[in-house]
Amino acid sequence: MSTLKTGLLAIALSVGAVTAAPAQEFFRLATLGPGSSPYLVMSTFAQLVGQQLDDVEIQVNATGAATQHALEAGAGQLDFFMWSASVHANMVEGTAMYANVPQAADLSQNLRAVFAFPLGLYHITTNADSGIERLEDLEGKTVFLGPPGGGATAIMQNVVRAATGLEPGAGYQQVQLGWDGATQAFQDGRIDVYINSTLVPSPVIQQIALSRKIRFLGLTEEHLAQPVVQAILNRPGGLLGEIEAGVYGDNQVNAERVVTLGSTVGIGAGAHVDEDAVYRITKAFWEAVSDIRDSTPWLRQVTLEGALTDLNLPIHPGALRYYEELGIDIPDELRP
Repeated sequence: MSTLKTGLLAIALSVGAVTAAPAQEFFRLATLGPGSSPYLVMSTFAQLVGQQLDDVEIQVNATGAATQHALEAGAGQLDFFMWSASVHANMVEGTAMYANVPQAADLSQNLRAVFAFPLGLYHITTNADSGIERLEDLEGKTVFLGPPGGGATAIMQNVVRAATGLEPGAGYQQVQLGWDGATQAFQDGRIDVYINSTLVPSPVIQQIALSRKIRFLGLTEEHLAQPVVQAILNRPGGLLGEIEAGVYGDNQVNAERVVTLGSTVGIGAGAHVDEDAVYRITKAFWEAVSDIRDSTPWLRQVTLEGALTDLNLPIHPGALRYYEELGIDIPDELRP
């Protein structure tokens, strides 16, 4: 065979090999902004899966509200989204932020869970020299409760109202920004109180505490006794937690632990996403995350033991298959 023919054959074989390679699978994932714990967990999820599976790419979109993302996933326009126990309950019932969305209840039937993780604790944060030492001191102040239309915003608005009687616009100025913009605004001194529901220790709060002394505001026994606060605490996915003194270093001025609320959220998937794909993705994440958990403090709270915590929607068949392989007991009500 001539040299020319040999070269052409080699090229043909090379092209054939490339053509036979597994096709790349693209998935769309939406989460909250970079200043939030869901962004940390879900962007890490996408990164680890991409490292483990050469033929899978999960594209992360970190804009918009989780309430809208759930609707998009239910309509098949989004593959993975941030599931929230309390938001999903509202979606099923067509209440709260879904009261004027008639298709919400139907779309909720198209959502499935991959796993749950703690959203974290509500860090009600102010500068130590602001003169703000309790929730009642928010009167007349600029306060970031969360992004407009978000579930966290609605929760904290109700908490502040129940604990203090203060209303946004009248008692205090509610800041209308996204997570990332609010973080920067607080660091620039344009916000008096910055609230972020995030895992402890939060890299965002750690960054803030590097350059200034901060104080966390907590809930007193009187606050917790309010019926509205009790209802928020007892909502789907609600919990009570503590931010320990000193967890953010010497610039955290709280001498004692701070009691505050928290939530359970998770990664969900549309029912339209292929079962085998979700199985491979779920398996890849849990196998990879164990290797970096020890070096990533906030990630230690994302565990297989908590993967089914507070779920109020069925588990995706692909994730279900993986958990059954591990011998995890799956309640009948979580089976699709």
